[in-house]
Amino acid sequence: MRLLLVEDDDHVAAALSAILARHGFRVTHARSGEEALQALLPAGAPPQVSPYGVILLDLGLPDQDGYEVCGKIRKRTSTPVIMVTARADVRSRIHGLNMGADDYVTKPYDTGELLARIHAVARRTGASEEATAAGGTGTSGVVRLGPVSIELSTRRVGVDGTDVPLTRKEFDLLALLAQRPGVVFRREQIISEVWRTSWEGTGRTLEVHVASLRSKLRMPALIETVRGVGYRLVVPPAPPAQPAPPAP
Repeated sequence: MRLLLVEDDDHVAAALSAILARHGFRVTHARSGEEALQALLPAGAPPQVSPYGVILLDLGLPDQDGYEVCGKIRKRTSTPVIMVTARADVRSRIHGLNMGADDYVTKPYDTGELLARIHAVARRTGASEEATAAGGTGTSGVVRLGPVSIELSTRRVGVDGTDVPLTRKEFDLLALLAQRPGVVFRREQIISEVWRTSWEGTGRTLEVHVASLRSKLRMPALIETVRGVGYRLVVPPAPPAQPAPPAP
């Protein structure tokens, strides 16, 4: 995932960028509000989805107040914004959320919590749209990936029109991976979001659930293991076009 870090302190930005890079993020660093806005969309460009999955926005910027920057971001893109600041009072939090921030984290913060919040806001941003961009379609709460259909509202999964019964955690795991087909989800991220824990002993449970999904769906290649990192969902190729029947 690409992430825009808006932070005027180079030392803080360098340390945080290194941590984020180790967790699979591609970080762009902006040192001012204007630099952040230019990185998102040039002035005068029509509102659209930015190239970034999440924006981490410091409020103490040298050229303009972070709240003002957040308001301008909201006029240009719906990309999730997490305010990261030392302003810990309730009024500042409320003002930040009212200006369009999706979350608000106060310094000093725990890195693990910040990572969890980044993934949480990214998870809310249109799973069906991302599935569509990767080759699936998402309408009425249904994600389709080749022969696989995932009904998010009813928690039903089918392959070629045949229902496949899954356990609650199996469905949660499949739905998580289907949010961003082709994107690698780290093991610790999956464990945190599906099992709501950071306990390392859950790793074996994750492997068992992946194996069970592959077996039940009868598609071993659907979930790919990325050695040393995690798993990703591979969009099945479209069936070859049938040749037209010969003219009579």
